[in-house]
Amino acid sequence: MSTGPSKSLPQRKPVVLVPACNRQVGDHPFHIAGKKYIDAVRLAGCLPLVVPASSPAEIDELLALADGVLLTGSPSNVHPSHFDEAVHNPELPLDPDRDAWTLPLIPKALRLGMPLFAICRGFQEANVALGGSLHQAVQEQPGLRDHRAPPGLPPEIAYAEQHEVQVLPGGRLEALLGHRSISVNSLHGQGVNELAPGLRIEAVAPDGLVEAFSVAAAHGFSMCLQWHPEWQAERNPVSMKLFEAFGQACRSYAQTRRDQLREPRHDYIRDPET
Repeated sequence: MSTGPSKSLPQRKPVVLVPACNRQVGDHPFHIAGKKYIDAVRLAGCLPLVVPASSPAEIDELLALADGVLLTGSPSNVHPSHFDEAVHNPELPLDPDRDAWTLPLIPKALRLGMPLFAICRGFQEANVALGGSLHQAVQEQPGLRDHRAPPGLPPEIAYAEQHEVQVLPGGRLEALLGHRSISVNSLHGQGVNELAPGLRIEAVAPDGLVEAFSVAAAHGFSMCLQWHPEWQAERNPVSMKLFEAFGQACRSYAQTRRDQLREPRHDYIRDPET
């Protein structure tokens, strides 16, 4: 008896891991993630999964749940011990619990071909995780401008466009945006010193500081930006292109995983002649 046409289940949204920061609120520790990053993941058509501080032993299990990774910005900095330096300014916040698992997470995600979008602190994490180093105080480096926002400004002013970046020709960012120059905000005190091996510079600030890079050998989407595209992203055509591309990459990754699960296990299929 015919049961009629088969009905396929609706495809779920791709899941994007968003590592949380660690913050003390009063007497209690909290895991925290900025709402603007969560909103941007949803804008990309994906399902955000905020992940608290995790152990390196849990990384593989978390990646098995995910179709992408978004590394957020944060008031905290990557601990300089990860690039063999002492702390330059002990008054600046650090988050060693985040470092402990995001730094090993990054190369694992890239080896899987999982889409990676890294913003501000995440951009710096990616460089350090892959073997690069940071300027701990960009404003103190000869020839580099102060890329920090003045303290005490309301977000609408602090996140306003501050300078142009030159998008390098022939790269992934140029192919994605179709622009050779874009205006960006600027709210960071640290920045790339030595770029990690295997990274490709995608954009630079007027003073030459690296503002964007990709992983040259990555099989999937990999875009790491020093600025904050998530800020009012729905109003910014450049940000929309970035998050739409990330979302599409996550959907493609999820589809590839579904296709692999559907492949028949030939070792369990009997030969009809036997």
